[in-house]
Amino acid sequence: MTTVSRRGAHTPRELTRTSERLSFIYLERCTIHRDANAITATDANGTTHIPAATIGTLLLGPGTRITHQAMSVLGETGAAVTWVGEHSVRYYASGRALTRSSRLAEAQATQWANNRSRLAIARAMYQLRFPDEDPGSLTRRELLGHEGDRVKKCYRTQAERTGIPWHGRKYIPGDFTAGDVVNQAITAAAQCMYGVAHAVVTSLGCSPALGFVHSGHELSFVLDIADLYKTDIGIPLAFDVAAQGKEDIGSRTRRALRDRIHETALLDRCVNDIKQLLLGAGTTTSADDIAWDVVTLQSDRNEHVPAGRNYGDTEHTSHDEMVLTW
Repeated sequence: MTTVSRRGAHTPRELTRTSERLSFIYLERCTIHRDANAITATDANGTTHIPAATIGTLLLGPGTRITHQAMSVLGETGAAVTWVGEHSVRYYASGRALTRSSRLAEAQATQWANNRSRLAIARAMYQLRFPDEDPGSLTRRELLGHEGDRVKKCYRTQAERTGIPWHGRKYIPGDFTAGDVVNQAITAAAQCMYGVAHAVVTSLGCSPALGFVHSGHELSFVLDIADLYKTDIGIPLAFDVAAQGKEDIGSRTRRALRDRIHETALLDRCVNDIKQLLLGAGTTTSADDIAWDVVTLQSDRNEHVPAGRNYGDTEHTSHDEMVLTW
C-alpha cells in the first residue's frame, strides 16, 4: 500500500527542462498508447514512437484515441495535453509540474493578492510587449487602450507588408471557418500559443488561473503569457502563412509556428520572462532552485522548520511513522 507522501518515480532532475522540449506535437486519426517511457501513435502507415519527456504540448486532433497508460506517462513527465476539435473547440488538461518547489507559485500568489503589485506586473507585461513605451504611470484602463491600439497597428502593418487585404479581426468561437484566410491563420496561431504557454506555466508550478491582465477564467495567466508574444511572433507569422495561399491554412500555420518557436528559442524566453515577472528583474534562479524537492512547515515570524517530525512537547516522530498513524 502506498502513502500520500509518495510521488512518482520521476524526479525534477530526471525530466527534460521545459526550454529544451519540443514546443508541441500535433496528432490526428491515430491511436496513442504507451511503450515504456514513450508514447506510440499508430495509424494506417504504422507506429511512431515519441519520447514522452521531450513533449511540451501534445495536440490531439480529430480521430485520435488515447489510452489510460499513455495519459499516465504524459502526466508523469509534465506534458500538457490539448484536445483540438474540428471547429477549434478545446479542452485543456495538464500533467504535473516539472518542479517540486513552490517558489514561483508562492511568488505569483503574493504578487497577485496585492492590488499595487498586480498592476505593476501588468505594466511589466505591457513593457515586455512594447519596450519602446513607458507604462509606469498608466492605469489599467489606459493599459487596455494602449494595448488595443498597438495590436490594431500591428494588424495594419502586417497587412501592408504582405499585401493581404485586412477587414478587421473576426473570430466566432466554435466556427473556425467564419473568418477569412488570414483570420483563420491568426486563430490557429493563437490557439497553439495558448497550448504552449499552458505547458510552460504548469511545468513551472504556477497557477494558470491567477492572471494579472486577464481575470475570471481558469487559464487567465496562460492568456497573459501567450499574449506577450502575439505581436512579434503570432500575428506576423499568421500573415506570412496566409500570403502563401489558402489551402490547409490550419496545419500550415501550426507547422510554421513550431519552426518559428524553435528558431527564436521561445520556450527558453517564456520561462525566463515568467521568472523575471514573478521574482523581479535581475533575479537569478538556477535549475536547482526550482527543482528543490523539500517540504517545510510554516512557523511564527515567517520562519520555516523541517517537516517530517512531530512538534509536540516530547514526541519526535519520523515522517513515515506520522503517515502510518493517519
